[in-house]
Amino acid sequence: MGTRKFALVNGHIFNGDHVFLEHALVIQGEKINGICPASDVPADAERIDVEGTNICPGLVDLQVYGAGDDLFSAELTAESIARIERRLLAQGCTSFVLTLATNTISVFKKAIRIFNNYQPQSAIGLHLEGPFLNPQKRGAHPAKLILSPSVELISDLLEEDRGAVKMMTIAPEQINAESLDLLLQRSILLSAGHSAARFEQGMQGFDKGIKAATHLWNAMSSFHHRDIGLPGAVFRHPEVSASIIVDGIHVDFQAVKIAKELMGRRLFLITDAVATCHKGIYQHVLNDDHYILPDGTLSGSALSLLGAIRNCVEYVGIPLEEAVRMATCYPANLIGRSDIGNLDAGSRANVLVFDADFNVHAVYCQGEKVVA
Repeated sequence: MGTRKFALVNGHIFNGDHVFLEHALVIQGEKINGICPASDVPADAERIDVEGTNICPGLVDLQVYGAGDDLFSAELTAESIARIERRLLAQGCTSFVLTLATNTISVFKKAIRIFNNYQPQSAIGLHLEGPFLNPQKRGAHPAKLILSPSVELISDLLEEDRGAVKMMTIAPEQINAESLDLLLQRSILLSAGHSAARFEQGMQGFDKGIKAATHLWNAMSSFHHRDIGLPGAVFRHPEVSASIIVDGIHVDFQAVKIAKELMGRRLFLITDAVATCHKGIYQHVLNDDHYILPDGTLSGSALSLLGAIRNCVEYVGIPLEEAVRMATCYPANLIGRSDIGNLDAGSRANVLVFDADFNVHAVYCQGEKVVA
């Protein structure tokens, strides 16, 4: 990596709650050196003019299954992870949790082994979306592979985990106290999803340690005036975050707007992006701007995280600086990572430079320019 020192100048710098004008972002080696007035750039730093574009932390996606023609669960190779990393880096996503939907226990265990033997550049862990879901809200997940959780089953699933599994989506009404405790003891971030939970069941799950909800509105109980269901529990519980897919297909933009008004900083962006796949359990077919299964079931997005930011700004009316936070510091904070999702001194030098039309101009990953 070396210790090259350079400064990005003449841009709008977005870092958490602050927007800096006439400032520079200084990078040294793999780390952020700091943000300083443009006139105070160290003399030994190379100055790079970004020509009035936007500078923000590299984007953080907590739910992405693949990219291009690589659906990780169908490939299960280190080479597949590497190709997914390269494609996501090109989109400005410098940290992501690689996701597998409900599958066989053997596939999950193989994915864990492969990930643990891989030296990732930007993949920061695995998100298992299943198999402990509610079949009534399975969406594209095969009913025959959805399981009832038990301590024995979870212990077998995570036998070789070694910290690879960072997240798991579970249906709170389907999980018993012992299984929930075991997952929490392993410091796995639990997210409620693919769930038919009533309001009370959702609140109980959140009170017991489930900290998030997976793709708000999709594959969960409805918001009904006599039982406001899992969405209502998400809205009413003050400490719970929720991911949302802002592609205009999975969730109507007006529903995004309502959720944002109710949740504020607890709502964050994911892509839920899949990849074209013609083998295995999940055969995703690109249908214009989203993916479907061969039977027509909506199965995933074709969204990039920068595209989600753009949609938030252009269709939901969210200010750019807040939309950026929804794809950087909010998800990073949720998974307990203070070294990504921000441009603070000492953090990883993961940086996205993009213009007013949301085109990627440059991407830096740990100080190395990976997209010109």
